[in-house]
Amino acid sequence: MKAITFNAFGGPEVLGLTEVPLPAPGPAQIRVQVRAAGVNPIDGKIRSGAMEAIFPTRLPAVLGVDVAGIVDALGDGVTDVAVGDRVVGWADAPAGAYGEFALASTYSTLPDGLEFAAAVALPVAVETATRALDLLRVGAGDTLLVHGASGGVGQLAVQLAADRGATVIGTASGANQDRVRGLGATPTTYGPGLVDRVRALTPDGVDAVLDVAGKGALPASIELCGGTDRIVTIADGAAQELGVVLTAGPERRSEADLAAAVDRLVRGELTATVAAVFPFAEAAAAHRLSDGGHAGGKVVLVP
Repeated sequence: MKAITFNAFGGPEVLGLTEVPLPAPGPAQIRVQVRAAGVNPIDGKIRSGAMEAIFPTRLPAVLGVDVAGIVDALGDGVTDVAVGDRVVGWADAPAGAYGEFALASTYSTLPDGLEFAAAVALPVAVETATRALDLLRVGAGDTLLVHGASGGVGQLAVQLAADRGATVIGTASGANQDRVRGLGATPTTYGPGLVDRVRALTPDGVDAVLDVAGKGALPASIELCGGTDRIVTIADGAAQELGVVLTAGPERRSEADLAAAVDRLVRGELTATVAAVFPFAEAAAAHRLSDGGHAGGKVVLVP
């Protein structure tokens, strides 16, 4: 089968379309004919070699976790789906989602009316946002500040926090203020003067901060929160020296959470923006957009 692989660490240019062996599903796994694969910021960090200390990568490697497509084969013990079913879920390592076929053991079925590119925006974003909100103990009456509220994870975090009864303030670029407002948050821009802008919006201060952007906002977040107890980042490498929790796992992949998100997306009760769709042959361009940190939603690859 064809897959996007890389044989050396580096920039997006190391990605290329090559032939790799067709993976076989093991017990409790399904093989998915990939119709859409999500690109996440961590993919670029793995590709560059920046994550080797945490996620050692055996080369050549196939990246990608978010996967949506058609069930192609069943491993032993799989009874909840059949060949031909439409599914979305998490690709199991080391096969990866950036290929014509991928393996998965945690997934949800998809209704016919939901496009694969839209569905594939959910798995990693739902899991990451839920994990971070749980770590922050976000609940009714809290005021939560989300840095990077217009991105793939940020959008889900805003909506899931609002579902819990929290008031949400979201930072984003000037161009994405309306998008953040439409998600149910009060928008503001990032950069110099952030503390004053947030205090003007919520004089009583913020109870918790979730940073999904990694753009250097942790010092301002500590000032706003009055400490580090309820600050979590998924993207800022300065977290440890500042005493802030950096969460990169362990992942809590939940079929129930994913199925609920799929149902709400179909009903129009949840928003998951697809920023751009690239064919596999243009994987390098997809990574450049993702690496820039201003995609404004999910970047998707399709065969």
